[in-house]
This record gives sequence, structure tokens and C-alpha cells, in this order.
Amino acid sequence: MSGEGLLDRTAQGASFADGKEPGALRTIGEVAKALGIRQHVLRYWEEQFPMLRPLKRSGGRRYYRAEDVQLVETIDRLVHREGYTLKGAKKALSNGGGTHGSDAAPQPVAISAPLPSGAAPAPSFAYRARLIALRTTLVTALHEA
Repeated sequence: MSGEGLLDRTAQGASFADGKEPGALRTIGEVAKALGIRQHVLRYWEEQFPMLRPLKRSGGRRYYRAEDVQLVETIDRLVHREGYTLKGAKKALSNGGGTHGSDAAPQPVAISAPLPSGAAPAPSFAYRARLIALRTTLVTALHEA
């Protein structure tokens, strides 16, 4: 994908297609637009993830470095695609996880015993991950309201 404010995903990570140098500082608006994450969510994540600390200039204006953008992408992936709670994502990142295939990623549980008659089967891992992501979205919305 390319265009103003959008990301070109490469092997080196994400780079903005806006004419700026790859390592240039980005405003919260540029990051929010490029990643499809609302600004208030980014500000909330700054409170929840101590390792996410963009530069703040006069007037409190935020500037995200390339490593900040990568961290935001990782948090977004963990929370919105892999079904982590904010607490779980924070723990995964603190343990050096958060990368694809890390040991911190949740794994589906295999059920070896047959279910008793009349019992409903456990929801699939993908379904559970979607429910966790929905719960996280609702919790985030409640905290921001």
C-alpha cells in the first residue's frame, strides 16, 4: 500500500510514504492515520505501556520515533489481531516477546477427553481471540469515556 499517510510494509518494518526520511519524527496524527489507530488510543497506550514514550516537545506535542512506531504496531498486533488483553500484551513485551512466534503468544489448548453428553464444545481459539479483542476494545472505550 502506498499514498500519503499510509505505510509501505517492508522487511525492515514499516516506512511512511510521505516523502520524509524513514527515521523522521512523526506526529501523533501521522502515526494514527498511517496505522489506522485513533489518537486517543495511542495516548491511552502511552499510559498503559511504560516502554512507549514518544518525545514530547513544548505544549505537550508528541513526536514518535521509528522505534515508537514499531512498538505501536506490535501492541496493535498483539491486542487487535492476536487477542491479547492490554495486561497480557504488556507482559509479553516486558518478557521480550511480542514478535511473531514468540513463546509469550497464547496457544490453543487441546481437549483430549470427550465431552459429557449435553455439554457444549469449548469455543475455538480464533473465536476466543476475537472475544478477547472485543472485550479489550470495550474496556478501552470505557476508560476513555
